[in-house]
Amino acid sequence: MNYQNTIAFAKNLDEQDPLKDFRSRFFIPQHEGKDTVYFTGNSLGLQPKSTAAYIQQELNDWSQYGVEGHFHAKNPWLSYHEMFPKLLSPIVGALEEEIVVMNQLTVNLHLLMVSFYRPTKQRYKIICEAKAFPSDQYALESQVKFHGFDYADAVVEVEPRAGEHTIRLEDILATIEQHKDTVALVMFGGVNYYTGQLFDMKTITATAHKVGAYCGFDLAHAAGNIELKLHDWNVDFACWCSYKYLNSGPGGVAGAFIHQQHIANENMQRFAGWWGYKKATRFKMDKGFEPIPTAEGWQLSNAPVLSMAAHKASLDIFEEAGMDKLHAKSKLLAGYLHFVLNEINQQQKEKLIEVITPTNETERGCQVSMLMLKDGKKIFDALMQQGVIADWREPNVVRVAPVPLYNSFEDVWRFGNIISGLIG
Repeated sequence: MNYQNTIAFAKNLDEQDPLKDFRSRFFIPQHEGKDTVYFTGNSLGLQPKSTAAYIQQELNDWSQYGVEGHFHAKNPWLSYHEMFPKLLSPIVGALEEEIVVMNQLTVNLHLLMVSFYRPTKQRYKIICEAKAFPSDQYALESQVKFHGFDYADAVVEVEPRAGEHTIRLEDILATIEQHKDTVALVMFGGVNYYTGQLFDMKTITATAHKVGAYCGFDLAHAAGNIELKLHDWNVDFACWCSYKYLNSGPGGVAGAFIHQQHIANENMQRFAGWWGYKKATRFKMDKGFEPIPTAEGWQLSNAPVLSMAAHKASLDIFEEAGMDKLHAKSKLLAGYLHFVLNEINQQQKEKLIEVITPTNETERGCQVSMLMLKDGKKIFDALMQQGVIADWREPNVVRVAPVPLYNSFEDVWRFGNIISGLIG
């Protein structure tokens, strides 16, 4: 598309946008009586206006039925979690039986590593990206230490080359090959939280399997953002949160994926809980764990219904909007933002912003990370004062993410206009 950095062009794109009406279904934070430019859906998605009613339904049923709400609520709590695989299947590209909604992201990562990080004296290494999100780093560190290994030896971090900000796929594959006799697990973020780089999960998974290792992904910055095909890519496991692009509220319930080839394997090691026990005999309370032969077999506890109600409110909107339309708009929004920032740079006497997110749309989602080359924190603070809600990451990166459900092309133009005035 031949973008133009004008308000008229942005408004014209908004008029043609088939998803334009969805913006009105979210609460947009206000600044001086006007909508903010809310570009932090990569950190916390906005609240759907329907969320309160979804939660209130469960509160009403709780007040009316008490414990009997497990059976007689409008959405019986006993099976509440069973609504989610159908809704999440098109979002993460998985079979329904491969999906379970439970816990929090890092809890799920630890539970999945119980199953998929089974180190031996010979095969014990984990290959991951350098500068992964801290929770992932801490999870990997504690897992290898739990198994008696030294982090510096057991965890191999793939870094960008000197002078570069993102990691080359060829370097990831070469690292896997280099450690092919000792690697037990390859574990990456689907989208790197800092740079916004989208990794080639299909190729990484195939290479890991070729050398005899499992492969899993943290999809915190990918689920609801980029197109995923976890089943077709033969990913062994994945986990994600729901409060970023999935708009399910702060600390919202998370999700997990276990590939079909593993879900019925009763011999696979796991930490077991009552809610993962086979449903037909669960209430007999017998000894000896018998897992449900789906991803539900990794559950520990019953559903956190109030949190799940907020999750359901957002996922129903995703289903109505359609993932194909969302992905198409996301690419246009991110492309427009890249264009606007590039034009701003060209107008400056000296380059003040370096976009470190790949420009190739196959290597990014909607997040754009801007390396501020001068007065970064000062500019970030000024953006916030002018009604732009963005995200600062030390030492000098501003992250922004125009998301397709509630951001507009006019938002992108406004952001560009504001930042141009700040650095001009």
